This record gives sequence, C-alpha cells and structure tokens, in this order.
Amino acid sequence: MATGLRWGMLATGGIADLFVRDLQMAGHRVVAAGSRTQAGAEAFAGRFGIARAHGSYQALCEDENVDVVYVATPHPMHAENATMALEAGKHVLVEKAFTLNARQARGIVDLAARKNLVILEAMWTRFLPHMVRIRQRVRSGALGEVHSPIADHMRDLPDDPAHRLNALALGGGALLDLAVSPIAFAFDMLGPPKDVMALARFKATGADAEVATMFRHASGAISTTICATDNGRPNVASILGTKARIDIAATWCAPTSFRLIDTDENVIEQFDAKVPGRGMQLQAAELEKLVASGKLAGDILPPEESVAIMVAMDAVRAQIGLRYPGE
Repeated sequence: MATGLRWGMLATGGIADLFVRDLQMAGHRVVAAGSRTQAGAEAFAGRFGIARAHGSYQALCEDENVDVVYVATPHPMHAENATMALEAGKHVLVEKAFTLNARQARGIVDLAARKNLVILEAMWTRFLPHMVRIRQRVRSGALGEVHSPIADHMRDLPDDPAHRLNALALGGGALLDLAVSPIAFAFDMLGPPKDVMALARFKATGADAEVATMFRHASGAISTTICATDNGRPNVASILGTKARIDIAATWCAPTSFRLIDTDENVIEQFDAKVPGRGMQLQAAELEKLVASGKLAGDILPPEESVAIMVAMDAVRAQIGLRYPGE
C-alpha cells in the first residue's frame, strides 16, 4: 500500500521508465524527475504527468517536495548519487547492483545509518510473491536440508562495443547487470558464502560476457550460478533439498510460478500468483513500510546483506581478474 511518500526519479533511462509505470499503477506518488539535461527531464516528466522536472541530479535531491530518491544511473554512479540524496536528507532506493564494490556499499550504508535514513537495494525479485512463498516453504522444512540452489540469468543483449553493457567504464558486463540476481538468490537461500570459486569469459572490450560461480556456504551446502549477456535462453532456478525440491519457472527472477516436488516426483504445491505490472512497486512498498515504521532495515533485504553481496561479488571479480576503471 502506498503511504504518501513523494518519489523523485534520479535518471530517466529504461529502468526508471519501467519503475514509474508500476509506481503509478499502484498509487505511489511520483512528483519529480531529474536528468543530466533539462530537456531530458521534461520529456520524461511529460510522458508520465510528473509535475517537476530538474536538469540536474543535485537539483532533484534538493527538491523539498521529494521524500525518496530512486537512483537509476549506471553502476559506477550509484554510490555518488546515493550519497548526494542522503546528504540532502532523502531516503534512497538504489537500483541493483547496489554499487561497484563493497567499499562503496559500506560507505553509503554507514552514511544512511548516520543520517537515520532508509537505504534499500532495488532487488525487486526478493519482494515478489513467489519468492516470499518459497522462503516460507524453505524455512518451514518442507525441502528438508537445503543442499543445492541453482540459478541462471541468460540474456541476448546488445553487442555494440559502445553500448553501456559492454563498457567497463560504465560497469558493463554480466556480473553487475545479470549475475547479481542469482548471487542474491543464493544468499537468500543459504546466507553468505564461506568459499568462492568463479570462472568467466570476456568480450573484446574487457567486459565480462559470461560468469559462473560456485559458493560453499556455512552449512556446507553449495550454490551454483551462471549468467551471460550473449546467450538468451529460459531463465530458471531450482532449490534441491533432502526431502523435496522447488523448480521455479522462467523467468525465475520476474513474477512467475514454481512447483514443490517431493523425492518421488509428486507435486506437493503449485504456486502461481498474479502480480499487477512487473511487480516493481513491491520494493517501493517495502521502503515506504520501513519509513512508516521508523525502521532502517527489514527482514527481506537489510542493507547489511546488500553490503555482503558486494563483498562476494568483489571476491568473484578477484577470481576472474575483473577490475573497473577508477577503482
């Protein structure tokens, strides 16, 4: 449910477009848009009937009519833009991946705590009904002991060397754009890893085209993920346990269905919840709920977990030899 907080969009690209559609559909108040140019801000605001358009990100953050800033810039700008919003006294929703690295993640989480402001990673999958139900079933013991979460995230994305997705200077590549979702899935099921193994395949630009990970978690269980930017295919995930497994249908990280199947191949549960739009409004509802309750962290994705995910992704990068310019 919308609480009346006033949202400002920091950046006006494709992901911001999708998010605003879900926000407005669900009754959330989007009152301002900020872009690098006044013309860009006005064009975006005009499409959605947004009252205020700002020709800079700083102006958006300083807008007294804005309570929450959604950061939708490329990955290398997330920490800087989140810091700008927090310093202006705004709560912040930061698009995934949270930051470029764990050091940046630690910085903005600590700043939010000092300012007594909510900061939340826009890991929309965590808040979708099928994932809420899956966590309930896993934690109830329906699967027995969980041994092997498996998830892929494959997309056939633009191969233009100049495109953001292939530019290291803009954080392009499979890890930050795609792998963050299955890695966060492994965290959701088993917590942070104790051991990290990773392999990668690279493009001529130096961006990672494909990344595979294997994590050993505290319980001894092993999770595996694979992602690629040049290999479109159904995106599915499974959680294997001693008593049963869960198979999540494509696309597992978007609104979808799952089946809980016992070791005799009997379907114990078929879950298929309908979600209005893409379901991105659910992460906004979580942030608004935290603000209304006076809490800085919830149970579904506390900011400390977003930091831990970046720690693991830094370890993956160390294994595959990936470094972003300016680090």
